[in-house]
Amino acid sequence: MKFTIREAKKSDMPEVLRLIQLLADYENEPDAVEISIEDLEDKGFGENKIFYCYVIEVEGKIRGMALFYFRYSTWKGKTVHLEDLIVEKDFRGKGLGKALYKKVMEFGGKHKVKRIEWAVLDWNTPAIKFYEKTGAKVFEDWRTVQFEEKAYLSFLKNQ
Repeated sequence: MKFTIREAKKSDMPEVLRLIQLLADYENEPDAVEISIEDLEDKGFGENKIFYCYVIEVEGKIRGMALFYFRYSTWKGKTVHLEDLIVEKDFRGKGLGKALYKKVMEFGGKHKVKRIEWAVLDWNTPAIKFYEKTGAKVFEDWRTVQFEEKAYLSFLKNQ
């Protein structure tokens, strides 16, 4: 299948948000997405951008994306966090996801990061097998911790 990967443009953000929602649906969190197209436009472009995004097109239509950003590890130094990588269901198994994955790894190499990391749900065995096959290590002993806005504000209020 012929495809093109490129850096996302501001005008791509409606499609990027659509793909983010598809991923949330796949991960059984359909109501979790709170961001807007405007949020993506504001945070992904301009002088103060906080994320990078690649899109993959088939016949001129966006069918997948990878969104990532720099982090700093006190153990390793500069790293990249891959927040989301999604390919539309009908286009999976055709090399698009692997191509996006490779593009993010190339970005990391270009920027000389010490590590690229991401989270994967424990039930997503196709993704886990793919990551392990590429040489990535999937940890079973680390737990992701999140403190949602309402909860941390409540914590602060009660201190």
